[in-house]
Amino acid sequence: MVSVSISFGVMGEIHAAGAKKYKNCTELNKVYKGGVAKSSSIKNKGGKTKYKPHVSASLYEANKSKDRDKDGIACEK
Repeated sequence: MVSVSISFGVMGEIHAAGAKKYKNCTELNKVYKGGVAKSSSIKNKGGKTKYKPHVSASLYEANKSKDRDKDGIACEK
């Protein structure tokens, strides 16, 4: 009798990559040009932006220290 076990570690890696903490906004904006929003219903307080932010609650939480105007979008551009 042969027993085969298959493990898929991809989902854990994707989740870990989704919550990456960036060193600064320059680094974050290389990957997410419009920054990162906590939710899709968040509106930018700082005026018109050039790019739409990526929506991810976990990524925002990891980088919320970069949300200078506290509007729920980190590193908006």
